[in-house]
Amino acid sequence: MTLAPPTTALALSDLTDQALRVRAVEAAANYDVEVLTQLLMAYMRSGSSQGSRTSPHTLTAYRLGVRSFVPWAQASGVQLLRPGRRDGGRYLAYLQERPSCGRGRSGKLSAATVQQYIAGARALYRALDWAGAIQVNPFTNVSPPQDRTPAIVKRPPYRDELEEVLHSCDKELSTLLLLCAHAGLRIGEALQVKAGDISGNILTVYGKGGKIRRVPLGKRVRAAIREVIPQTDNRLFHWTYSQAAYRMRKASRAAGHPGFWRGFHAARKSSGTRLYQKVGDFTRVAVFLGHSSVDTTRKYVAVTDDDVSPEVEDF
Repeated sequence: MTLAPPTTALALSDLTDQALRVRAVEAAANYDVEVLTQLLMAYMRSGSSQGSRTSPHTLTAYRLGVRSFVPWAQASGVQLLRPGRRDGGRYLAYLQERPSCGRGRSGKLSAATVQQYIAGARALYRALDWAGAIQVNPFTNVSPPQDRTPAIVKRPPYRDELEEVLHSCDKELSTLLLLCAHAGLRIGEALQVKAGDISGNILTVYGKGGKIRRVPLGKRVRAAIREVIPQTDNRLFHWTYSQAAYRMRKASRAAGHPGFWRGFHAARKSSGTRLYQKVGDFTRVAVFLGHSSVDTTRKYVAVTDDDVSPEVEDF
């Protein structure tokens, strides 16, 4: 009896070098999206600098990138194992002209989405190189154009409507939203909060890239957490991201704001913006949000156009 070749990321990463190369070559020659996706996950687990600390959001984005690039390569006559030096640029041009399924004004993919797809394709070639299957990466010198519209303008923080939506949330959902909108947690961090992570008014957060930070919790967040602390299980929430987002969209409609929901990240930006308005110091806000660079924090804070009006009044 012949056993089926391994296709899971764990099984692939445990293969010998020769067996892994054979598996990768076979998958690339057959444009096997599923196996190539698992190969990329195996590389991210065992061969990348972040390893198992890579964020779930990044892994999801890379999966989408593979599912976009491989069918295009097959339809466009690109040999994955022997790509032409211009094939990366060809794919970028295709993405820039590809119609969007969303409601963007241009009807085309946003610059951020194009960057995401290119990143996924570039990562796939790093995985193929890690497996010993290729020697050329056609995306080495491909640079998608940057979106010149600031992210804080395109995806601003929630404002007054946040309170109205909170009133339509049950206790668990309200607590989750407050952890993002008041305590500044990423949604992945908030969903993983355990009762044991809280000591007094301090929450220990196990964040992106394995970084640990301690976040002060305001009295409103502490009161909300006391309402949902489990009696037997240590975790506050047992939802996936999709389940939590579904509940938020439902609560938004119930509050009379069907177009309100723009994701949990806008709630995190609300926290950063409110704190900056209090302290006026990007460095302190960066520490609170867990950013390594203040430049990242600037993208999270909505500063009013007349922010310095009182200061320049008597110039």
